[in-house]
Parts: sequence; C-alpha cells; structure tokens
Amino acid sequence: MTVEHIAAFSDGGDGGNPAGVLLAESFPAEAEMRRIAAEVGYSETAFAVPDGAPDRWRVRYFSPESEVPFCGHATIALGAALARHHGEGRYALALNDAEISVEAAATADGYGAALQSPKTRSRSARPELVNQALGLFGYDVDQLDPVLPPAEIHAGADHLLLALRDRADLAAMSYDLDAGRALMREYGLVTIMLVHVRGNSEFDARNAFASGGVLEDPATGAAAAAFAGHLRDRGWPHGNRIHIIQGEDMGARSSIIAEFGNEKGTSIRVSGATRDMSRM
Repeated sequence: MTVEHIAAFSDGGDGGNPAGVLLAESFPAEAEMRRIAAEVGYSETAFAVPDGAPDRWRVRYFSPESEVPFCGHATIALGAALARHHGEGRYALALNDAEISVEAAATADGYGAALQSPKTRSRSARPELVNQALGLFGYDVDQLDPVLPPAEIHAGADHLLLALRDRADLAAMSYDLDAGRALMREYGLVTIMLVHVRGNSEFDARNAFASGGVLEDPATGAAAAAFAGHLRDRGWPHGNRIHIIQGEDMGARSSIIAEFGNEKGTSIRVSGATRDMSRM
C-alpha cells in the first residue's frame, strides 16, 4: 500500500495543507490506520475503499492522534487521487456519519477538486467556552469583532468560531498544545477557528487543531464549510460565495472557496487546487 501525499487548497502551486491518501481494496486494521496516520504526520490521512460501485467509496479519516468524522482538505486531496487513478468526475463518499461527494478534474497545474459538505448548523457559543478559549489564546473580550459574535459551528464536525477585530491579533495567535487539546476534547471540538473579516466575502483564518495533536492547520475545509453555513444562518451579506485565506501566517498560504445556496442547513460546496507531493 502506498500513501500519496497531496496538498489541498494550494495557492498558485504553493502552500496548501498536506494530506495523506491511501486507496486500498479493504481497510487495514484500525490500529494500523492509526499507525500509518501517525507515521505520515500530517493533520489527516484519508483511507478509502470501494463501496459497491465504481463511483462510490467508503472513507475514514485519521489524525496522528485520533479518528475524525470529516476532514475537508483530506477529501479534496482524495478527490485528486481518485481522479488520477479512476478518472475525472464525481464520486460519492460514505463517511462514518454522513454521505458526501467529491469531484475532481485535471488542470494545467495538477487537479482541482470540490466537495459537497455534510449539512450545516450553528448556534451562539456558550459563554463558559468562549471565556476558556480566550484564556487559552491570551485574548481579551475587547479583541473580539462584534460583527461576528462567537459561535459553535458544524458541518460534519464541530468547531468554535472567534472573530478578531485586528489582523495583527490573528497573526499573533499562540497557545499551549496540551491545554488546547484538553479544552477541545472537553467540548467536543475538532478545531477552534479564528477569523478576521477582510470584506463581506473575504476572510483571513487560522485553525487550531490540538484535538488531533497538531498546533495549527494551514487549510481547513470542514471548518470553511461550517463557517459558510453560519454566515448564511445569520444573514451575512455573503453573495453565496466566500473566499478564505488561511495558512499565510505559517508560510503556507492556502486558498479556499465556499459556495452555497440560501436554504439554511444545506450542504456547502468547498473547492480548491491541489499540489502533488512526494510519495512514501
């Protein structure tokens, strides 16, 4: 079995979030998938096996420390791998708790891919969670941007959203990994998403991913889908399309596009370019 290394949401042939992708006839034992994901060392590795039809696959995602229910950037990387080995087009994906899809096509630089997320939902963040998260990052409540109050957002996985007034505060993000892991696991969060509003449809973002043993993700498709769904829920003037720039403060600038209709709770289309990396 060969693990493919593909960066999702790359920007101009650079950056993006690396993911491992393993296509196999059957899943390895769970302990083996955990070992492979830890050895690969990326924030997620996607494992995919045929699921009864040529265009249908069963997928599981593992971080170096745990299995996660849904991972956007690894799904984009998986789409590129499926297009390379099984042809361009749309593939149905059966996850542990949801049914989604991914489609991919060749581009001049590699492959572009788009996923349809699980359904979305959001709610105002619990005050005690917000207080603990602010303490984790060393922020004060006055640094939050009131135009986007803290929220708990979901699109196949749970995230906390904190919007910051000042771009410099986003650039200065820092926290203790062990404390972040404990907080995220206590509240069932996959990431904490920090954003800065550039405009109605453009945002800077950073995503803390201590729950998976990773300090930060350079691109987070699942959180992007949840964020887009939340903007739709609260009537934000989004124009049905947003652009998220992530990873810039890590030196791995990534570009994520999220497109969606007006019906609350429905799936989000998340798309981006991929960059082929060396294989194990």
